[in-house]
Amino acid sequence: MKKRILNIQISIWLILSGMILTFSSCSEITSSGRAYEVLVVINEGMWERPSGRALFNALDMDVPGIPMSERSFKIMHTDPAYYDSTLKLIRNIILVDIRDVYTQGGMKIAHNVYAAPQDILTIQAPDEETFKEYVEKNAQKIVDIFTRAEMNRQIDLLSRKHNDYIATTVQEMFGCEIWLPAELSSSKKGQDFFWASTNTATSDRNFVIYSYPYTDARTFTHEFLMHKRDSVMKENIPGAQEGMYMMTDTALVVSKPISVHGKYAMESRGLWRVKNDFMGGPFVSHTRLDEENQRVITAEIFIYAPDRKNRDLVRGMEASLYSLQLPAELKEKQEAAAEAVVEEAEVSE
Repeated sequence: MKKRILNIQISIWLILSGMILTFSSCSEITSSGRAYEVLVVINEGMWERPSGRALFNALDMDVPGIPMSERSFKIMHTDPAYYDSTLKLIRNIILVDIRDVYTQGGMKIAHNVYAAPQDILTIQAPDEETFKEYVEKNAQKIVDIFTRAEMNRQIDLLSRKHNDYIATTVQEMFGCEIWLPAELSSSKKGQDFFWASTNTATSDRNFVIYSYPYTDARTFTHEFLMHKRDSVMKENIPGAQEGMYMMTDTALVVSKPISVHGKYAMESRGLWRVKNDFMGGPFVSHTRLDEENQRVITAEIFIYAPDRKNRDLVRGMEASLYSLQLPAELKEKQEAAAEAVVEEAEVSE
């Protein structure tokens, strides 16, 4: 009876949240659920044992680089017996598959199985102890799979609807392309610097891009990037009064190399604050080398939302950073598009 009640509660939650299946065409079913919600399909008894707790703890880990503790996902679970046609439409699903046919732990991902967009991760293991060890070892990878899936969905939305003024300005000033939400309606230009903002008091979302000449590989170090950030922000983002300006809370920032469009980039994630004021919040930046123009380009998002949770605000804006295309990448895209037009013309002839 407890399991049946759990399944009913999830189904009612879906309906009350307005997430009933919709049809975008006769053959396409839109997935249900909100961003950063995950359904785990697992035996009820196992969910309460150490193996299930290992998966819960992985999904429940804190989001890095934000002021307050916030879990990575909202976690729901159901027993396989109640994994019905309604629950199969949820956008993020984890299936737990424990069978002695397996010799070790493993994962496989499937996309758009029952609806779109949708990602279903199956975690396999021969027994619960192996499952527990595998999940603990790959906890960050599990989190990253669904985090990137949500960001890719946001990028897809931005590709179809984004702020044309910001896109045009970034193209004119830096020769780059980037997609930002339409709500960023305020902006400011500086020397090799551009800032756009929603300019709202309670949940202000911001985007910054700036460039400077590339000198040597030491540019891509945590210390150099934080020093450069502080100097750029001091000059371009002053506070309300003299002596106030944005600065980096360097003790709470982590930098690491990542890959963007298959190229090297340095990600910095942490907190900013205003000197001599009480304002502050999280930021994420991507620093990349524009080889064609021998310059460094940093694109950053930062949030000021002291009375709200920051997770979804940061992640929603962070997706825009992955949409940035440098001049060489834009040239490749334009050349590919031109070749496609030529091929289409040749076929039609």
